[in-house]
Amino acid sequence: MNNPSNKPTHSRRQFLRTSTHIAGGIVLGGNQLIGMPGIIRHFNKPNSMINGVQIGTITYSFRDLPDQHAESILKYVVDSGLSAIELMGDAAESFAGCPDNPVPMSSMMKFWRKRRDGEKLTDEEQKEWDDLQAQMQAHSKAVAAWRSRASMDKFTQLAQMYKDAGVSIYAFKPNAFSNRNTDAEMEYGFKAAKALGATHVTLEHPGDDAQTLKLGTMAKKHKIYVAYHGHEQQTPTLWDTALSQSKYNAMNIDLGHYVAAGNDDPLKILKEKHDRIHSMHLKDRQTPEHGKGNLPWGEGDTPIIAALHLMREQKYKFPGTIELEYAVPEGSDPVKEVAKCLDYCRNALAS
Repeated sequence: MNNPSNKPTHSRRQFLRTSTHIAGGIVLGGNQLIGMPGIIRHFNKPNSMINGVQIGTITYSFRDLPDQHAESILKYVVDSGLSAIELMGDAAESFAGCPDNPVPMSSMMKFWRKRRDGEKLTDEEQKEWDDLQAQMQAHSKAVAAWRSRASMDKFTQLAQMYKDAGVSIYAFKPNAFSNRNTDAEMEYGFKAAKALGATHVTLEHPGDDAQTLKLGTMAKKHKIYVAYHGHEQQTPTLWDTALSQSKYNAMNIDLGHYVAAGNDDPLKILKEKHDRIHSMHLKDRQTPEHGKGNLPWGEGDTPIIAALHLMREQKYKFPGTIELEYAVPEGSDPVKEVAKCLDYCRNALAS
C-alpha cells in the first residue's frame, strides 16, 4: 500500500537519467554511433531472462522499504538485477492519481499475519483493527469513485517508464476483483492491466465459483487472463472449477505455499497444468512435518532448483516470481536479498 508520509526520493526524470547513464563517461559522436543503437538500447539495463526462463519479482518483496512510490519500486527492481515484475496496485494507482491510502501497509500486515495464522487478537488489538477497517472502507469508496473516471494515459506512461529502464510488467495486482468491488472497478482493472502491458491480472483465489465465472467472462472480453493465487489452501484441484469456466481463467501458483500446505510431489502440478499457469511465486518454505517455516533460499523444502530446471527443459513460458518473505538478516535489506534470490536462480539455471 502507498505510504503518503514518504515523498519519492527520486523524480522520474532523475531516475531515468541515472538508470540510463553510460558508465565511465563514454561519449560517442558522429560516425561512431553507426551500428551502435542496439548496444546502447540495452546498455546498463537488467536482464533476468536466464536460459529461456524469465525471473521477476512482486512489489510485495519490497514492502519493508519506506518509499513505495512507483519510481522507487522501479529502482529497487533494477538494483536487484531484475527485468520483470508483477506490479501490485497501490504504486501504479498512486502514480495515476488515485487518492492516497491513509493506512500504511505495515499497520495492516501484523493483523493480516495474525488472522492468517489463526491467532486471537487482544481487546486493544481488536479496537485498532476495527479502526483500521473503518479507514479502509472509507478509502475504498474514494478509490471506487476515482476508478470510475480514471484515464489510462498515466498507466501507459508508467509502462513506458519501466520499459525505458529495461523492466517489463507481466502481471498487475490491484485490489479491484473481489465480490466487494463493483463491476465498473473490475472493468477498470482489466483496462489498466492492458495499458501497463501485462498479460494477466492476479488476485487471491476467491473460493467463489460465481466470482471466478464472472471474472473469466470479463477477462475474455478484454483478452487479459485472470491468474488466481493461492496460499495454504492450495491443492492439486483448487483451480479446476475456475479453469473449466473460461480459458481466460488461469493459475498464479505459489510453489512455497504449496509445499507448506503438505501437497506431495509439487512438480507434478507444474507438469500437468503448465499450460494454464501464467506466473509462479517462488519462496523456500518447509513441509508441515518440518514446521512450515519461510527460510532463506536453499534452507527449506521447496524444490526451487528442480522447478527451474523443469521450466528450462520443457520451455515453459510462465515467469518465476521471487517473493521475498523470509526475515531479512541484520545488515542487509530487501533489495540485497532479492538479488541473492536472483543469483540462486542464475546458478540453478546455469547448472
